[in-house]
Order: sequence, then structure tokens, then C-alpha cells
Amino acid sequence: MTGKASSSRYRDVAAFDERAAGYDQGWLGRLHHDIADQTADIALTVDAAPERVLDVGCGSGYLLRLLASRCPGAAELAGIDAAPGMIKVAAASARFIPGDERLRFSVGVAEHLPFRDGSFDLVVSVTSFDHWSDQQAGLAECHRVLVPGGHLVLVDQFSGWLVPTLVFSRSGKARTKRRVNTLLDAAGFGPVAWHRVYAVIINAAVATA
Repeated sequence: MTGKASSSRYRDVAAFDERAAGYDQGWLGRLHHDIADQTADIALTVDAAPERVLDVGCGSGYLLRLLASRCPGAAELAGIDAAPGMIKVAAASARFIPGDERLRFSVGVAEHLPFRDGSFDLVVSVTSFDHWSDQQAGLAECHRVLVPGGHLVLVDQFSGWLVPTLVFSRSGKARTKRRVNTLLDAAGFGPVAWHRVYAVIINAAVATA
């Protein structure tokens, strides 16, 4: 869901603003939670005790709150999203976690992460990547803010079944593992490990900075 609130292709910021209040509700909300739950499992398999975590395209903040509960030793858990409505919901939800001041949310985009080099040892992004206007620039930024040896867990629609969409509605997007591998390599990441997340469409790419 990350992107500038502009007319940039693929951003969909207005749509996510409209959906923010009810994003975690209904069957779609349950699906998002299921994907986030599995993402957390994968992330904590590659880094069992991250100290600083960034969620790019954090939406309502569900995944970051989950990681906060499972990572008591983490010092900071930051989330950014292009949709102000999502950040409002995420910040409000975080207030219901007594005493946990490690969580912070702000409006931002993947292509211009407002953090210093080497700020995090784990970066996660769930069903946000497809909405980035410049995926290559966003991945380069994820690499920049990771410490050497830090991990990126990138979850989205990556499948050969999506090839037809590359001709029409999502031309130029990385929706296959091959395309994602190429972009991650160009951003400076090492070899990629792939994990099945949901059905055959939603998969996770785990890469090391």
C-alpha cells in the first residue's frame, strides 16, 4: 500500500484511504491477517530476535503489532504507508497496547524511506509491493536502511499464473519470481529464498542485504 498520494500509476492511495476503517473486518480482513500471520512466522524463522523492524506499506499495523507481541526484545518497530487513513488506524490501534511505545507509524513511501542507512535488521512488506510506483527504487531503499546481513521479507502476488496481467493491467510490474529475483539482485541483495504463503499466488521472497 505504500506510495505517494499523487496520480502516480498503481498507487491506489485514495482507495486504501476509503477502506482503512474497515480494512481488518470481514473475510478480506481475515485473509489479510492470515497472510500476515504466516509472514511473521517466516520473518522470525530468518531472524528470531530482531532489534529494529520496519514494515513498508504497513496498512492498519496488524503485522507490526503482531511482531511487537512476539519480539519483546525489539527496541523499535516502525511502519510507513502512503495512505494517511491507514496510518491513522494503525496509530489508534497501537494505543490499545499498554506501555508499548516501540511502535510508531508515519506516512511515507517505499522509494523515499525516511530513515538513516543501516537503521533496521528486518524489513517486511506484505501485499504492498505491487502498488509501488518504482519497485526498483523501493527495493534499493529497503537495502539501504538494512544493516549488512539484515533481511527483507517481501510478500505479494508472485506467480507464473499472473503473466497475462503483465500485458495489460500491471504492465511493468514484477509479478513473477524471475522478475523479483532480477530486481532484488539489482538492488544489492544476495540469493533469494522463496516460501509459499497462500494458495499458489501469494509467495514470500526472503533476501539478505
